[in-house]
Amino acid sequence: MIIAIDGPAAAGKGTLARRIADALGYAHLDTGALYRAVGLALRRAGGDPADADTALAAAKTLDPAGLTDPALREEETGKAASIVSAHPAVRAALLDFQRGFARCPPQNARGAVVEGRDIGTVVCPDADVKLFVDADLAVRAARRLAELQQKDPTLKLDDVRAEMAARDERDRNRADSPLRPAADAHLLDTTDLDIDGAFLAAMKVIGGLEE
Repeated sequence: MIIAIDGPAAAGKGTLARRIADALGYAHLDTGALYRAVGLALRRAGGDPADADTALAAAKTLDPAGLTDPALREEETGKAASIVSAHPAVRAALLDFQRGFARCPPQNARGAVVEGRDIGTVVCPDADVKLFVDADLAVRAARRLAELQQKDPTLKLDDVRAEMAARDERDRNRADSPLRPAADAHLLDTTDLDIDGAFLAAMKVIGGLEE
């Protein structure tokens, strides 16, 4: 059983994916962490995320053990991840890992919840369930600001919103694997939903909640 969850930043897909995985006893993979790990490696090495060859070299030497590094959640790492994810060669290098995880989940889990931006369209086009989680940009920016201000209280909403809009533009308009709902994806708008509401709506789609 493969559940694919796609959507833009701060729409709530990460929290939702982890909660679904916990509820069903499935393995969970945040594919964005793979790209963040590549971006982080480049940051630490002083490399340029916009350089395709440098980014590809980092992707080929990616150590999955580093996917829990707290620095992956830093804003600068997120910016670098958005840039490296636009390189087709980087995406190809990480594709096999993602598909392998989905088809053969670790620890003999009976299913996988895989989240990202092209899971339902490219990574797992045959997923049993596809969800596309979205929310208004203003709401997503406010959510991200609340998260980031825990580390940097000086951040401003306008700056976070502008960066998020730029990232949306890159993700939705890149030539390779752009962010878009799969034709058979269920759209889940979390603009007016908290995590409990989003979880209940998702579980109804998945079929894990009795009416």
